[in-house]
Amino acid sequence: MRVKLPVQSRVVKKVLPRTLLWRSLLIILMPLVFVQAVALVIFYGSHLNVVSRRFAGAVAGEIATTIDLMRRFPDEADREWIFRVARDQFDLGMRIEPDGALPINRRAVLVGPVQTELGLALGERLRRPFTVDWEADPVSVLVRVQLHHRASGGLLDIEVPRKRLYTGTLYLFVIWLVGSSLLLFGIAAMFMRNQVRAIRRLAGAAEAFGLGRDRGPIRPEGATEVRQAATAFNRMQERIRRFLQQRTEMLAGVSHDLRTPLTRLRLALAMLPAGEASGQDVAEMTADIEEMDRMIAGYLAFARGERMEQATPTDLSAVLEDVAASARRTGAAIALDVPRQLVLPLRPDAARRAIMNLVDNARRHARHVALAARRLGERTVLVTVDDDGPGIPPDRREGVFRPFSSDAAGGTGLGLTIARDIVRAHGGDIVLEDSPLGGLRARIHLPV
Repeated sequence: MRVKLPVQSRVVKKVLPRTLLWRSLLIILMPLVFVQAVALVIFYGSHLNVVSRRFAGAVAGEIATTIDLMRRFPDEADREWIFRVARDQFDLGMRIEPDGALPINRRAVLVGPVQTELGLALGERLRRPFTVDWEADPVSVLVRVQLHHRASGGLLDIEVPRKRLYTGTLYLFVIWLVGSSLLLFGIAAMFMRNQVRAIRRLAGAAEAFGLGRDRGPIRPEGATEVRQAATAFNRMQERIRRFLQQRTEMLAGVSHDLRTPLTRLRLALAMLPAGEASGQDVAEMTADIEEMDRMIAGYLAFARGERMEQATPTDLSAVLEDVAASARRTGAAIALDVPRQLVLPLRPDAARRAIMNLVDNARRHARHVALAARRLGERTVLVTVDDDGPGIPPDRREGVFRPFSSDAAGGTGLGLTIARDIVRAHGGDIVLEDSPLGGLRARIHLPV
């Protein structure tokens, strides 16, 4: 029974990266971002608040002191002196709007601790209506205070430099957080890419070896576990090569031993005195011997699987043209439809044998055969063998690929088995289906 994952698990699975490199970097990056975020919150929530409170309190105190001096010395000359002192000593620009008044509905926009602390400090020190404008001037903050006493009535406009309210430590801290995170992430990415590259190389070598493209032993590199895997893969390759070589040599010896008595039987039949057996009997026995010889050759080819041949860039169109020409020489009516050039990695002799087996199987049961090939996307080549014969029922099509299957009509029962074995060794597959000609179609997919 298939277990259905919760919605959250499916969403997480879709969001997570699929490659080992990015998953490893995510494992490194998430704790790093968490630690940096905690550091930023601690700094932002404690140190920055304290510094902002002190800066805002100093500015609010200077503004309150200036207003108290204006109230204590209301003369015009004294006011100019007070404004000059505020500009020179406090770096605050001030001016009076005699008829000014604050808007009734004023709303402060607070976006950070500096804005909040300045508003609180001004409310605590001034105890009179005021507004703070953070958007009018990119260099200064405009504070407007409502003055109530007669001598200095109206609005007091104060330009507070932003540098009086901010500290450069915040920017340095943020730059340090971002810079250190990027540096650590870059170093981790460089090391992880080297490790993943070794794993990718191992996977590529395993895939190539499975497709019969022997690239030789791979160089162990990367972490100890990856080196151990590469070394084990090299030993496995060597054992498989040795096994295939021993099997081929053993089967070649068995074939030779079996063909020796068959040869003696042929000679005995040829030297049989006249009258001891009829000509029909001799012909039937000779045909049986030839059939046994073909079965031995077919079994040897199936067991060997053409695996000793190395894959090379091969023009499949030329191979198909050669197969069609060979079939026509035996009297078969075969149509050919292939592009001018179709190059892909193949073991040429093995590929020729597989397609020839399919063509031979088709022409034994049909009058007309059609052989075609074309690209199917960028990474696949499609080869089709069609005939107008009786075909095979759908429920029996898979059975004809079994060795010595009773479903294989005619022959030794190895032709289609050998063909599929060769095609799968190339990383492809063979499927049987209905043909547009009315008979059977063998559809071959080969990777480019």
